[in-house]
Amino acid sequence: MAPRRIQAAVIGLGALGSAALWRLAACGVEVIGFEQFGIGHALGSSHGQTRLFREACLEHSGLGPMAAESRALFRQLEQVSGDGLLRITGGYLVGAADSDVVAGTIRAAEANGLPHELLDHRELTNRLPQLSGLTAADVGVFDPGSGAINPEATVTAAVTEAARIGADVHADTRVESVVASGDGVAITAGGRDYVADTVIIAAGAWLPPFIPELELVPIRTPLHWFAPAQERSAEAGFGVEEFPVVVRQIDPDTVLWGHGAIDSGLVKLGLGDIWGERPPRIDPSTVDRGIDSAEWRRLSAVVRQAVPGLDPTPARVEPCMITLSPDHQFVIGPTAASPRVLVAGGDSGHAFKHCLAIGEILARDVAGEPQPYALDFVRPSRFGV
Repeated sequence: MAPRRIQAAVIGLGALGSAALWRLAACGVEVIGFEQFGIGHALGSSHGQTRLFREACLEHSGLGPMAAESRALFRQLEQVSGDGLLRITGGYLVGAADSDVVAGTIRAAEANGLPHELLDHRELTNRLPQLSGLTAADVGVFDPGSGAINPEATVTAAVTEAARIGADVHADTRVESVVASGDGVAITAGGRDYVADTVIIAAGAWLPPFIPELELVPIRTPLHWFAPAQERSAEAGFGVEEFPVVVRQIDPDTVLWGHGAIDSGLVKLGLGDIWGERPPRIDPSTVDRGIDSAEWRRLSAVVRQAVPGLDPTPARVEPCMITLSPDHQFVIGPTAASPRVLVAGGDSGHAFKHCLAIGEILARDVAGEPQPYALDFVRPSRFGV
């Protein structure tokens, strides 16, 4: 049987792949998507009930336009799906005035003309009495555009809408090979052969073997939820209204992030993965999906000191993975191996807020359309390979 010829294929339908599938289908491209697990699964990097959204992106000032485009696309996807995907809560970025978190947020807000409010130490402690151990040097920035995204619902909504408008979706289908040539990209998946004019590889932690020259590193990074201590309810200061998105730099190697309870009555907190000691590289196909208390002891100690109103022992833990790039920025666009092969990954723990914009960026790449904002800092070519 001759291989089926298609315009575009997307490998991996997590955050970035589902967005690319939706935006390609919305542009009228004949597109097929492959996902090795079920749609909206919890085995990669696109689960955990919430992901943070910020418009004043401290990771790079150039992310501001991407966040704005993503926010607009979240509202569009909400309209067509009928689901609430993005909840704006506002957020506090906390630390010393010259810390990565505070200085980076101010720099990004000013570069992109975003509203923000500077808080001195007194104002900060009045706004966030839940925080403890703040020093006299600690200040804050209030970002009214911060919030929380439902990742499973977002992925499911994007794939569902893509399929409704014409995308061919193959869940529970493993891709066995991808070979680019001048005539197209040969793909074998689920025992069938395809040839695509363009392929987008958005395989998350499974991406590195496809582009080993980029030195992407998948790591295990569990998700944690905490209950209020001494039978305190979420209404006693730890609902998301009283304790919205918070990113606090405690020292150069320790950044605590999270938000108050939304539905479960539990507070979600974690430690930033691009600060401090890097966890060991893992193989996503054989990663341990159990829970080891050794993994949350450091976080537990930080919670005990920084948020004493919470029980420092997590009430819930789920395994997760992210993939680090060498400079902690995404890797989006054509590879050196072939202009027909595009990649989307290297999330470094902060991609979900941008996922829908990344899908739109990839759709413009496939269509050969110009990009409306600078992307050199996320293109694979920046590494010179």
